[in-house]
Amino acid sequence: MTTIQTQTRIIGGGTIALALFFNLPYVVLASTFDYPGILRQSTETILAAFAAGGKGLILTWEAFALAAILMIPVSLGLGLGAGRVRQMPGLAVAAAMIGVLAGLTQAMGLLRWVMVVPWLAATLDAGPDFALIHAYAGTVIGEHLGMLLTAGFVALMAAVHAAERRRALMGLAVVTAALIALGAFEGVALALGANGALFGMATIAGYLVLTVWMIAAGVDLLRR
Repeated sequence: MTTIQTQTRIIGGGTIALALFFNLPYVVLASTFDYPGILRQSTETILAAFAAGGKGLILTWEAFALAAILMIPVSLGLGLGAGRVRQMPGLAVAAAMIGVLAGLTQAMGLLRWVMVVPWLAATLDAGPDFALIHAYAGTVIGEHLGMLLTAGFVALMAAVHAAERRRALMGLAVVTAALIALGAFEGVALALGANGALFGMATIAGYLVLTVWMIAAGVDLLRR
């Protein structure tokens, strides 16, 4: 087995592992913290639920942030690996760079629950401060910029799949990118006074399809 084949299999296995891993904290948060619906509740409701979650909730958010950080090496592997950087250098480098930025911004948004919110939850009259942090670190950095960059990364990977004539993977990537990009505008809709339910549903669907695409992309690399 050549070095490139070994690297390709490592990238494929890592992509599948991350696809499964980032769903674990998501499921825990959905069942114990009413995530993501609770994000649109009142400041008092969110802080009370967070305080009730204790250390286990903080560690769950840390695991979720770690999954976003792990997206950085996986994005580099998917973009540059499997000989792609030689076959299509411009597209490969662009995909890798956008993927790195996506992982970084998503992690920055999620880490507020580990580094900032615990302190605010223990502080009296922290409502205004939490609302500001929640809006900026969460809605602006994590949900808007992070999701747009994630959609951009997957869209560029769709172009990579198209160049490689992987039509099924391309189709999955296009659907994923479209749904996540739509979901990224929930905060904009809410700022305009509109109902953000459709955008929230698009986000959930987008990340479900993202899981399927990542597993399929990983399997494709393992088969090469």
